[in-house]
Amino acid sequence: MSPSSAATSRSEQVSGKDAIRPFRVSIPEEVLADLRRRIAATRWPDKETVEDRSQGVPLATMRDLARHWATDYDWRRCEARLNALPQFTTAIDGLDIHFIHVRSRHADAMPLIVSHGWPGSLIEQLKIIGPLTDPTAFGGKAEDAFDFVIPSMPGYGFSGRPTSTGWDPVRIAQAWIVLMKRLGYARFVAQGGDWGAIVTELMAREAPPELLGMHTNLPGVVPPAVFKAIQSGGPAPAGLSDEESCAYAKLKDFFGSGLAYALEMGTRPQTLGYGISDSPVGLAAFLYEKINDWTDSGGDAGTVLSKDEMLDDITLYWVTHTESSSSRLYWENRVPFIEPKGISIPVAVSVFPGELFQAPRSWVEQAYPNLMHYNRVERGGHFAAWEQPALFASELRAAFRSLR
Repeated sequence: MSPSSAATSRSEQVSGKDAIRPFRVSIPEEVLADLRRRIAATRWPDKETVEDRSQGVPLATMRDLARHWATDYDWRRCEARLNALPQFTTAIDGLDIHFIHVRSRHADAMPLIVSHGWPGSLIEQLKIIGPLTDPTAFGGKAEDAFDFVIPSMPGYGFSGRPTSTGWDPVRIAQAWIVLMKRLGYARFVAQGGDWGAIVTELMAREAPPELLGMHTNLPGVVPPAVFKAIQSGGPAPAGLSDEESCAYAKLKDFFGSGLAYALEMGTRPQTLGYGISDSPVGLAAFLYEKINDWTDSGGDAGTVLSKDEMLDDITLYWVTHTESSSSRLYWENRVPFIEPKGISIPVAVSVFPGELFQAPRSWVEQAYPNLMHYNRVERGGHFAAWEQPALFASELRAAFRSLR
């Protein structure tokens, strides 16, 4: 494995069009004042006419979140947390890519690139930086250390917002390979969930010699016949095991009633943008609903994430003005989300109970012939690294141990 010192010297030498530039977050105070003003001026909808969440986020919930956002929340705390980490930008294929790059103090640390999704951001991964780069401080072993790279997707966070079409997951996967090479890593591993899972699988499908293996917490493993039945809304295919039938039922429910957000972003991201780019409460409701629904929290994300943690992510979208640009990834994508992609390199899979579905081992083994790790974790949802960082870090250590 390339030592961290080699990566350091290599990154310091990159210059010209491939320059790696230090980055620091500094949101102008007027942007934050305007945010508070807009929250205060919100034109609220009527109260929902039901007692549950079947019509969306309840009015009382959003009023409470907005009050906290406008009066108690402090973005500067999140900004300071980000600025305490080594951040950089570099231009790849004509677009500035922002990333955090934390090198471990331990020799022979394994380089790891982790990719986020929507409605998340690199905020999701901040809690696992310490446990993975400095494992001995968190009950781990020095030989489990990683060098950690967390890029912001194009159109997300502090990365550039594409001004033309073409930044789809395939292109992002290629850009991540360029990024890791540019940082001087001759060998590395990759991890992702949500869109990050797609990007990571596409990196693995390309199988550059530098990529030793991958880990996913949202695997693309659903057999084509099963996926076809899910899309049709029909009965489950014959011969499914109990575990496979449970996965089928969850996916059928999700595709039947939980995909409206993706259809809107995938077909009319510009139209959607006029609302969520103008109203911070509109944006917050759009993002909060999915954070709440997809955490392993029994329907109350506040039991696993604080209001401030959720608002760190939501505010990042607002202050970087990436409400619409992030949505366009759904419009750009032409890659099947949860179907197999022909991956032959070593793959590790962690199955979390609160994920959109729990991938049966039988499907995982069919999709990934070189499976090196499979584990069903006791807690955690779609945002596993954010919700359960200790468990997530433990999974990554175990997942990649055989490749060291």
